[in-house]
Amino acid sequence: MAAKRLIVGITGATGSAYGIGLLEELRALKGWETHLVLTDAGVLNAHQELGLKRKDIERLAHQSYHPKDIGAAIASGSFLTEGMVIAPCSMKTLAAVAHAHADDLVSRAADVVLKERRRLVLLPREAPLNLAHLRNMVQVSEMGGIVFPPVPAFYARPKTIQDLVDHTVRRVLDLFGIHSPKLARWQGIDG
Repeated sequence: MAAKRLIVGITGATGSAYGIGLLEELRALKGWETHLVLTDAGVLNAHQELGLKRKDIERLAHQSYHPKDIGAAIASGSFLTEGMVIAPCSMKTLAAVAHAHADDLVSRAADVVLKERRRLVLLPREAPLNLAHLRNMVQVSEMGGIVFPPVPAFYARPKTIQDLVDHTVRRVLDLFGIHSPKLARWQGIDG
């Protein structure tokens, strides 16, 4: 049986740990294959935030593509995937997705995922939000995408930043039917 494929886009917003976390979690799972598009700004942020270089991140994926490679397999709907996660998602990328401005491989792959009615999840990283950001999030939601701001879940009682990242990553994977036993789930109010 062929592996399920998930596209991961890492763009230039802060929060590269989310994209890295997705790649690491999926790498540890049997039956899943990751297809990475890492933008130049995404590389800059990953280096600033985590000390990682492009090759370090690309090594985590099964297949990686240059963001200008519009002829890549993931640029076509005939290339079967379960969908795509853009983590983190810059406001530039959000706007491109919201307006089908597929001028690079991240926005083209997202456009393909939407047109094929596959699951698209965006983790936008910006605060505060202006009206254009909010409207673009609505537009993506109306098109069938899921806007998933990486908001901490304090009921999980995180002790480290990594705990916060892991919780968000595992909640995103839930959306693709990957249910981690390590995910702290809400059990209701005690007592």
